[in-house]
Amino acid sequence: MRALDLAIIALFLVGMPLLGVWIGGRQKSATDYFVSESKISWWVVCLSVVSAETSTLTVLSVPVVAYMATPAQGGMTYLTLALGYVVGRIIVSFVLLPKYVAGDLVTAYAFLGKRYGDGMRATASVTFLFTRLLADGIRLFATAIPIKVVLAAYGVTAGYWEIVVVLGLAMVLYSFFGGVRAVVWVDAIQMLWYVLGGVAVIAVLAGKLPDGWLGKAFDANKFQVFDFSSSALTGAYPFVAAFFGGALLSMASHGADQLIVQRLMATKDVKASQKALIASGFVVFLQFAFFLFIGVMMWAFYAGVDPVKGLGLGNKDELFAHFIVTELPSGISGFVIAGILAAALSSSLGALASSTVTDVYERVRRTPMTDEDRLRHGRIWTVVWAGLLIVCAGLFASVNAKTSDPIVVQALGIAGYTYGALLGAFLLGLIFRKASQLDAIVAFVTTVLVVGFVILGVKFVGPDQALTIDFGRADAAKQIRSLTGWWNTPLGVAVTLLVGGLLSLRHKPQQPDVEEAAAAQAA
Repeated sequence: MRALDLAIIALFLVGMPLLGVWIGGRQKSATDYFVSESKISWWVVCLSVVSAETSTLTVLSVPVVAYMATPAQGGMTYLTLALGYVVGRIIVSFVLLPKYVAGDLVTAYAFLGKRYGDGMRATASVTFLFTRLLADGIRLFATAIPIKVVLAAYGVTAGYWEIVVVLGLAMVLYSFFGGVRAVVWVDAIQMLWYVLGGVAVIAVLAGKLPDGWLGKAFDANKFQVFDFSSSALTGAYPFVAAFFGGALLSMASHGADQLIVQRLMATKDVKASQKALIASGFVVFLQFAFFLFIGVMMWAFYAGVDPVKGLGLGNKDELFAHFIVTELPSGISGFVIAGILAAALSSSLGALASSTVTDVYERVRRTPMTDEDRLRHGRIWTVVWAGLLIVCAGLFASVNAKTSDPIVVQALGIAGYTYGALLGAFLLGLIFRKASQLDAIVAFVTTVLVVGFVILGVKFVGPDQALTIDFGRADAAKQIRSLTGWWNTPLGVAVTLLVGGLLSLRHKPQQPDVEEAAAAQAA
């Protein structure tokens, strides 16, 4: 009976890349390859944005967040982040998107080039490339988890390294031939697929749960959404930190991250891109709630036992995949696993390639490139970044067993190092007109160093949670808790604006040019 599952999975893994190649068609220019000359409907881009930012991490790890939550933490407090996401996207839609879409830019960092110069543009782009490599390395590893579980159920032993190589090859196929148009459509299709898979899981779970499970879940605070009792500095998802941190994190990820901006620039105009971005915030909120609810249902099904100690799993992020393989009927199991695997094909390769070619390589080269050269180099770098992602995913697989955080939290933690500096650089250019390129670069580097110092060094140690500088040398008997990660992006933005704003004060006010003076006089 399980042969049907394998057939569905194999057909999906082969068919989805081929569908992407067919949808993408023949790329006529670098612009078509990077941002699509045939503009895409806003609702398709909306689904693509949601798939790109959550995909496998949402399907596998968000249910674990609700499953593992203690009564003190609350099972649904993760949704506070999603509320912040909605607010952050609304701000980006009216502040930053018009600068990109109406300006016919290829990458978000081209705006920094126009505002400051090529030095700041390259600095931001390289930061994006490095951060995206690490974050998407985790995403690719996350998708290898259910494959490993499925193969083990059939007595086939396969390591994460072998699995991520196969996934990487499938991902690069349609990105190489189909460009951003293929990426956006495949994203949209796969999102609908894994949501339908989640519906199937809920239907099956509903028939397996004991009477009274819902009341027990409420008693265990599994449906608590807002946490006003935890410390805003050290709690898991305290309202103040999660909401405002989520808003600024969303502003950074959707306004300063080429992975998302590239998709938004594939719409026909500013209004369409704004609709796609704002709608994606509400879709993400519903999707988070959906998969958190699955986590609560699994908590009731497994009676809350520890996934590693109680079920013998390799790590807790294997829990959902374990349920799918062992508890779902044949056919449905294959359908759900195929949807999860498809999430691996939410490719960032086009964004990485476009930023590498237009923001870095072309600036270093210093001689104009023909459109044919840009297209050729775009495809070359698509392959190069695919190889790097495979290596990065394999390395994450090697060290994942040593960490206790769900993989979705790990991915967001990586972004915390640089998102504040990226968003701060954009806001600095908009708020402080006197800020120069040197001001922006110094502020950017200072911010990365300060945030890195906070993430790696500032700890709250002891029962009184007194602030101290630890670096791992504190008494092991003491309780050690990190500053909650949702403050990393707000802190980064604040440092960038503070340092850059102070540096800009040393410049004399710029005299308006002749055209500006004439326009002001006419007004």
